[in-house]
Formats: sequence, C-alpha cells, structure tokens
Amino acid sequence: MPESNLISDAPAKPYGRAIIFIQEIRKSVLILLASIVIATLLFYTVSPRLFNLLQEHLHQKLVFFTVAEPFLAHLKLSFGLAIFTLVPMTSLLFWQAMTKPFKLSRWSRLWFICFTCLLFYSGAAFCYFITLPYGIKFLLGYESKQIQPIISAGHFVNFVGIFILGFGLIFELPIGMVFSGKAHIVPRQVFEKNRRYAVLIISIIAAVLTPTPDIFNMMLMGLPLYALYETGIIVMKILRI
Repeated sequence: MPESNLISDAPAKPYGRAIIFIQEIRKSVLILLASIVIATLLFYTVSPRLFNLLQEHLHQKLVFFTVAEPFLAHLKLSFGLAIFTLVPMTSLLFWQAMTKPFKLSRWSRLWFICFTCLLFYSGAAFCYFITLPYGIKFLLGYESKQIQPIISAGHFVNFVGIFILGFGLIFELPIGMVFSGKAHIVPRQVFEKNRRYAVLIISIIAAVLTPTPDIFNMMLMGLPLYALYETGIIVMKILRI
C-alpha cells in the first residue's frame, strides 16, 4: 500500500486538528446516541433469552437483592449488546470525523474501519470464550462449606460487560500505533526502542483487566497483547512509517 494512501504527511497544528475533529464528530453524536437507544430497546425485547444464554455459557446461577435489580440487569445487558453490535457504525463515524483533520483517503478510511472492527471483535471473542470462563472458574474455586457464592444479576452483568468491552478496546493497539506513527504523533522508532517499557505496561494492563491474579490468566491477556504490539511495529515497517 503506498505511503500516501494512508494519511497526509502535511504538518498541522495538533490543536487545529483536535478542533476540526470535534466539529466533525459533533455531527454524528446524535445519530449514534439515537441508534444506541433504538438498539437497546430492541435487545431488551429478547433480553431474557440472551441472559439465559450468558448464564449457561458461564455456568452461573444468579440472584437479585432489590426489586429493580432484574429490570436493571436486563437493561444493562441490552445496552452493552447495543454498544457491541454498533461498533462498525461507531468506527465508521469516528474515522469519517478523522478524515478532514488528517486528510484520510477513501482507501485508508476503509482500511482503518475494517481493522478497527476486526480487532475489537477478536478481543471481545477472546475474552468471552477463553479469559472469562477460566477467570470465573478460578475465582469461584475458593468456594467451601463455610463460603458459598451468591452472585447478583446486576454485578454479574457489570463484571462480564466491562471485561468484554475492555478487551475489545485493548486489542485496538496496532491501529493506534499505526495511526499515531503516520500522524507524526509517535514515530515507529519510539515503539522499537521502548519494548521493555511496553512489556511492563502490558503486564500492568493484564493484571488489571484479567479477572484473576494468577500468572496463567495474566499470560492469556499479556501474550496476545504483546503480539499485537509487535504486529503494530511490523505493519508500520511495511507501510514505511
């Protein structure tokens, strides 16, 4: 891919770019918010079935402690699914807003949109199918005759939603690296020279995001994240950034 097809190398003041971006994104905020509300209402109509699927996947029996908690739990689940399914739309609106301040070409915008969605859903799937089941199993391994788990529906939805969306966002690392390099924010050489600091930061992120403190689950998060870091450097080299 030619270097000129991604982002214009013409220098621009960061504050000017930020102002243009804010002006562009304001046009899309209302559309996005309206879409989230509509999608949340649609998901709420089938939320009991979706809630059951989530419970069966993670093998959990839930309880509630307040009258409103079941309603709020289903609403939170519907809201989280709305955000999850509208990632392509969010990505489209975001990169459209970035087009004017950074002079993105049509091809580069398509490239960023596709890989933003791909990486987000890869991270979310990795969390849902691998990290969460192992993490929950580990955390509930402390169960005994004296200590029995009673998990509320609201806390369960919060726990699952935060980690799935968090993993999805963290997996966007290569996109952020490529864009920052091409926009002259952080050059590739900085990423190459600071691998040791990257390992430290990734270890901290893995310790915070993984639901368990054991090394195995931290590696489940840390190793893919470092692989994404190296992937970002490789892509930057290929694009001669």
